[in-house]
Amino acid sequence: MDKEIPLPRCRFCKTPLTHTFVDLGMSPLCQDHVKPEELNRMEPFYPLHVYVCDQCFLVQLEEFVAPAKIFDDYAYFSSYSYSWLKHAEQYVNMITDRLSLTPENFVVELASNDGYLLQYFVEKNIPVLGIDPAANVAAQAIRNGIRTEVEFFGNRVVQKLVDKYGKADLLLGNNVLAHVPDINDFVSAMKLMLKPQGTITMEFPHLLRLVEGNQFDTIYHEHFSYLSFTTVSRIFAYHGLSIFDVEELATHGGSLRIYAKHADDESRTLSPEVMRLLVMEDEAGLCSLAYYQNFSENVKETKRKILEFLVTAKRNGKHIAGYGAPGKGNTLLNYCGIRTDFIDYTVDRNPHKQENYLPGTLIPIHHPDRIRETAPDYVFILPWNLKDEVMENLSFIDEWGGKFVVPIPELEVYDAKTIPVYD
Repeated sequence: MDKEIPLPRCRFCKTPLTHTFVDLGMSPLCQDHVKPEELNRMEPFYPLHVYVCDQCFLVQLEEFVAPAKIFDDYAYFSSYSYSWLKHAEQYVNMITDRLSLTPENFVVELASNDGYLLQYFVEKNIPVLGIDPAANVAAQAIRNGIRTEVEFFGNRVVQKLVDKYGKADLLLGNNVLAHVPDINDFVSAMKLMLKPQGTITMEFPHLLRLVEGNQFDTIYHEHFSYLSFTTVSRIFAYHGLSIFDVEELATHGGSLRIYAKHADDESRTLSPEVMRLLVMEDEAGLCSLAYYQNFSENVKETKRKILEFLVTAKRNGKHIAGYGAPGKGNTLLNYCGIRTDFIDYTVDRNPHKQENYLPGTLIPIHHPDRIRETAPDYVFILPWNLKDEVMENLSFIDEWGGKFVVPIPELEVYDAKTIPVYD
C-alpha cells in the first residue's frame, strides 16, 4: 500500500499548504557554480514548487536544502554592484540623520555579507557588528575592518551575541528576511537583540511587485518566503514587534523597507504609510486566493516569448552573450531550458564566479572583457534589475551594432542608446 506523503505546512502559521502559486520544475542551487573539474559530475536538482498559505497568505518554498549547504562557499559579494553600494551609502546617511545616531550608539546588520553597508557606519565612527553565515564572505568584511560574527542568526545564538556585544540601537537586514527557513525563530530573535527603544529596518522584495512585474526568476532555493506587507506585519506583531513606517523602493524590481519597534515602545508615532500600504494590498487582492491563481500562466507565456526570440536570433546566425551570473538568472535559464545552444557564455565582475559554469545550464562565466573580445550581436542581461547600470557600462557594444536583451517583465531589446527596438 502506497504511503501517503504529508502536506507541507506554512512556515509561519503551520497551516497545511494545498494551493500552488507557481511550479518552476526542478533546479539546482542558484549560487552553486560548477568548477571546471566538476563538469562531469551529477548536479543535485530540487523542486521550485511555490505554495501560498490560504490562512496568512505567506508565499513560500519548502526547505529542501539546509542553509548550511546554501551558504557554504557562498559566491554572492554585494560590493560588486556599484548601484547597490550607492543604495547602501544613501541608506546609512538617511538613517543616521533620522535616528540621530552617534558614536555612542550600536548598529547590527543581519546578513552583512562583505561589509558593503556597514563600512559607511564605520566611516562615521559608529560601532557596528555584522552577522553572516557565509564564512568566505564574512572573511572579506573582516579584512576590511568590519567586525563580523560568522553565525546563522536566531534564538540559538542571540543571547551569546547580546552578552558579548550588547543590544542594538539599530538592527537592520537587507534581503535576508526572505532567506530564512524558520521565520518565526528569526523574528523572535530580532526582538531579543533590540534595545527597548531601538529600531529595526528590513528591506525585502515586495510580493505585489513580483506578481505585477512577472518576476518569476526571483524565485530560487535561497528565497524561502515571498513577502507582502500585510503578512510581514502579521508575523512581526505575533512576535511582539510593531511596524510603524514603511517605504516603497525601486531596488530588486520593487522592494519594501519597513521600520519596526517593540510593540510596547510608545516613543514612535504610526506613519500614515502603514495604513496606505495595507489598504493598497487589500484592494489589489493579496488577501484572497484568487489573486495568486493567474501568475503561473503568465510565467509560461513569458517562457514562450523568451524562447521564440532566442530561436529566431540563432536561426538568423546571431551570437548571444549573457551578462551576470545572479541567482535570478539561473532560475530563468533552467526553467526555460536555455543552455549554450542559445547563449555562448556569460560574464560577471565577481572573480569568485569567473572561469566557473552556471549551475544546471553549464554556461561558462568569463571576465567582462570577453564582451569586447567577441563582439556578440546581443547581450542578454540576467540581472535585469541592474539593466541601467549594465547598459551604461557596456554602451561600447554600439561600436559593432550590438543590442541588449532584457527578459523581465516582458522581453525587450534595446540598442546601446537604450532605445527599445523589439516589441
